[in-house]
Amino acid sequence: MTAARQFAATLPVPALGGSHVIMTTMKNEGPFMLEWVAYNLAIGVTGFVIFTNNCDDGTDLIADRLTELGYASHRPNDVSDGSPPQHKALRRATAHPWIRDAEWLMCLDVDEFINLREGVETLPQMIAAMGDCDAVSFVWKLFGCGAVEGYEDRPVTEQFFLADAEDDPANGRATGFKTMFRNNGLFRKFNPHRPKGTPEGREAEVRWSDCGGNLMPVEQVTWRGWPGFSHRFARLHHYSVRSIDSFLVKRDRGRTNHIAREQTEHYWSDMNVNRVEDRSILPHATRARPIYEALRADPVLGMLHARAVDWHRAKITELRARPGWEEFRDWLRANAIETTAAIAQKDY
Repeated sequence: MTAARQFAATLPVPALGGSHVIMTTMKNEGPFMLEWVAYNLAIGVTGFVIFTNNCDDGTDLIADRLTELGYASHRPNDVSDGSPPQHKALRRATAHPWIRDAEWLMCLDVDEFINLREGVETLPQMIAAMGDCDAVSFVWKLFGCGAVEGYEDRPVTEQFFLADAEDDPANGRATGFKTMFRNNGLFRKFNPHRPKGTPEGREAEVRWSDCGGNLMPVEQVTWRGWPGFSHRFARLHHYSVRSIDSFLVKRDRGRTNHIAREQTEHYWSDMNVNRVEDRSILPHATRARPIYEALRADPVLGMLHARAVDWHRAKITELRARPGWEEFRDWLRANAIETTAAIAQKDY
């Protein structure tokens, strides 16, 4: 048996949607897609509805191939009217057959990884352990660049280990969360952080949980963790900056919703958090590794991934040659672990 066939044998059977579906938007995320898809398949996700717009690195082509293989459903997300890409995609998602048929839904970005805890290995196991609910929110744990400068074609979860403190968030953004919710009629509107649109008079029916099984009245839920929020069974690892060079590409791409605001020093100072070491995600990453290798062994995905990596590297070189960008990179290097430079105003 060839190595490619051996790897392919480790892939989960495509569910063509299934019970746990992720909704996501992507632009120029090609080098990072296969790790993220593999990781989520390993923890029990059964399908991905991927919206892309104006991709230059082949992200859309990777999504097309994942669609051909049955793991994803790719949809174009035209935002030529200036609409925030993620909000527009989520409005479009409500009509998608995979979304309509799913038991559980979640809006998740390619730089976000659910780290299950207490020996839990899959999302269904988590719900069984913590108790049934209609929505469960996962609070971010911000991971910084860890002073890693250059881009490497290696899994993000195996490169970045410096993060925020467990129960002492670095700033207001560090308490943001994403929510997995039942597709049971209690939510009619999808937002990036949480579902909304509970029918009038049914608010008391919603069982909204933290990651320890503790319920919170829906009217008290915002987009951030509340006092006493339990992370017992899971935390959402957020690799929002990655390496210094990859952050240059992120800055050039633009923000997902606040498209008029650049990701500059203000964003970096909030999201590049390097306070404690955390390697707890590695057991999940190890379980996902055979799936990741199987995806890369597919001749089409392997070729598209390599092209995306080449594009990413070339883009870094091009950006560093632009006026002012090398100086910006120097600023990132000087503030790689902790922002010490004065910042005049926030960009959010």
